[in-house]
Amino acid sequence: MFTRPELLAPAGDRERFDAALSAGADAIYVGSTMFSMRAAPQNFDNTALREICTLAHEKGVRIYLTLNTLPRNSEIPYLPEYIKNSAEAGVDAFIVADIGVLSFCKKYAPEVDVHISTQAGIVNYLSANEFYNLGAKRVVLARELSLDDIAELRQKTPKELEIECFVHGAMCVSFSGRCLLSNYLVNRDANRGECAQPCRWEYYLMQKDRQGSFFPVDQNENGTYILNSKDMCMIEHIPELVKAGIDSFKIEGRAKSAYYTAVITNAYRMAVDGYLKNPSDSYVPEQWIIDETRKVSYREYGTGFYFDAPIVNANVSYEGGYRREWDVMAVVDRCEDGFIFVEQRNKFSVGDELEALEFGKKPVSFTVEQLFDEEGNTIESTPHPMMKAKIKSELNLKPGALLRRQAK
Repeated sequence: MFTRPELLAPAGDRERFDAALSAGADAIYVGSTMFSMRAAPQNFDNTALREICTLAHEKGVRIYLTLNTLPRNSEIPYLPEYIKNSAEAGVDAFIVADIGVLSFCKKYAPEVDVHISTQAGIVNYLSANEFYNLGAKRVVLARELSLDDIAELRQKTPKELEIECFVHGAMCVSFSGRCLLSNYLVNRDANRGECAQPCRWEYYLMQKDRQGSFFPVDQNENGTYILNSKDMCMIEHIPELVKAGIDSFKIEGRAKSAYYTAVITNAYRMAVDGYLKNPSDSYVPEQWIIDETRKVSYREYGTGFYFDAPIVNANVSYEGGYRREWDVMAVVDRCEDGFIFVEQRNKFSVGDELEALEFGKKPVSFTVEQLFDEEGNTIESTPHPMMKAKIKSELNLKPGALLRRQAK
């Protein structure tokens, strides 16, 4: 018998929160305006945090707050009030990396669970047990562990201690995100949520006494990307993740778009639910579910270090940028009287073949044959950002369904 795995989705702002909630996440992790490892997204102030906690709890969804930066001395006085306010807002757990922050969470919000961030670099059962003894409810393991490592750790830790692992999203070439490249090159501290991702940049090797003389380092025609990791995608390996004893499947991407959040969360929701209906070691999601992971912006996919140690397969990608094969065109507001009422996200035109994604269902394709603006006037395209429009169609799609088009 196995534990039903939790599907944990990211949300960097309200739009992304709504996407994760609609797409079927069991829990959503968010950042507030302080002490969060993703400084770029809008994140949530205390009022917004209260609102999303209420909405999530109404649907039985949990909210985990990232409190996983490494605070400096000057920030410590702000922690007690921040922790108490966040607890009062209704968060279900704090995600922390610093042992001092852990002690403050237990002191100022003892009723709120504490999860130990992947930033803590937990790679063995000894560390996991010690964090449990300090009051941790869950450990988010380092991404460098194999499935065999995780299975052993699971066997040698209390069953009450939950194990969370990343199953999808960006990988960091540095161990568990402990990187100084961004700080050194552009004065943006990766350990304080400001990473500029210089590991994705193009590099050349140059001999010290021959300035300007460049040497290739395992490069292709686009240059050398020796620090550039593949994205992780474990959607075809749900049985292995469950068998290893992982309690929570975590999707990376609080800085990703709402479209990304919705599509990837929905894909893993379908994959996990499919496994639960047929819990066999040979389970593989239907092909259309796997294909969903390639209908967002992504880097070349790999399986991280679940099956191979870094020395065997470093998961380096030699592609400089993202693959983007599909674009979201609009979000459905409602369907009535033979029309799909939408809000535009990108320009689309009469004659375009679109694909409608309704959460929990296989996508359907249709052609835009008639298009009208908000006042009912015939139009040929939707050129204005966020404009309202309606498409003549007999499809009956739920509010929030996504319309997308293959990239031209």
